[in-house]
Amino acid sequence: MQLRIPGPTPVPDSILKSMTKQMIDHRGPEFVEMLNKVTDTLKKIYQTKGDIFLLTGSGTGGMEAAVVNTLSPGDKVLVVSNGAFGDRFGNIAQAFGAQVERLNLEWGKAVDPQQVRQALSKDGGIKAVLVTHNETSTGITNDLGAISAVVREYDKVLIVDAISSLGAIDLPTDKWGCDIVVTGSQKSWMTPPGLAMVSVSERAWKANAQAKMPRFYWDFSKAKKFLEKGQTPWTPAVSTIYALAKALEIFEKEGLNNIVARHVRVGTKAREGVKSLGLSLYADENYASNTVTAINVPEGVDAKKLLKILREEYNTVLSGGQQKLDGKIFRIGHLGYVNERDIDITLKSIKAALPKARMAG
Repeated sequence: MQLRIPGPTPVPDSILKSMTKQMIDHRGPEFVEMLNKVTDTLKKIYQTKGDIFLLTGSGTGGMEAAVVNTLSPGDKVLVVSNGAFGDRFGNIAQAFGAQVERLNLEWGKAVDPQQVRQALSKDGGIKAVLVTHNETSTGITNDLGAISAVVREYDKVLIVDAISSLGAIDLPTDKWGCDIVVTGSQKSWMTPPGLAMVSVSERAWKANAQAKMPRFYWDFSKAKKFLEKGQTPWTPAVSTIYALAKALEIFEKEGLNNIVARHVRVGTKAREGVKSLGLSLYADENYASNTVTAINVPEGVDAKKLLKILREEYNTVLSGGQQKLDGKIFRIGHLGYVNERDIDITLKSIKAALPKARMAG
């Protein structure tokens, strides 16, 4: 099967096999060794000297953890959103009592750093900026380097959803001054769902010392205390950590620069292939993502029928549009365990399925 959605993504057999190992004591020496090695390797990929924690939960859990560990009820935050997941970040902050100022930008277009500057210059009371690096709902990669430079000008805490970018798209955490960066195991990491990974900077720790939002399971101070012993505060998803440990061995063999370059090649092939079929891209191509491609549903084609035909007749699973884009776009995920041949197969299936998905009349 060609599972070409933005996540969960395909898992190599060697990684699946690693999950069949027997359980170990999560307070014992074997787990200590594994967790320490995984954490050290993640720091290289994150390009950070700061703390990194593994949390048992989804990427959204990591987003919630980032919010509740840095903010207090009533704190004003700027949420920069140009898609469904940017909106979700704001909803999480709002649920815990933050005063959310939303910079809602056009879907399919990249965030303009100048608009972030204008929003920050109007109100000095903003404590943190929440931004999505790669917006899978629209197939856009925002210019996080430029955005982070603006946030640093105003000395705000920068919290980044990098769930569908880190591990495939370059993100130098320390160089860009990102204070908390969240990712999830089921995306670029070739690992099943179940883990969120977060980095925490010194600036974020200062915010944490004053943060009063309720937290227990997601408490970074507990995570830090236990990591000093090579442990997690609560029972972790041991089998998923086995898988991540194996995946990181593969990462190190390929090398981060090569992984990023492979995703550039695959993303380019997907976009060029889509256009060769006479289809149009939803996202501004200047900022099109190398992990997911969003495609406009052509006139006369039933999007749900197309996805059904692809799944049932061509063993190819793609994603539809979300929220206001439901029925208007479909999406190809190409992150993690993927190469150019996978894209060729996917494009061939789309070409064959399109005529069958045309609406009657």
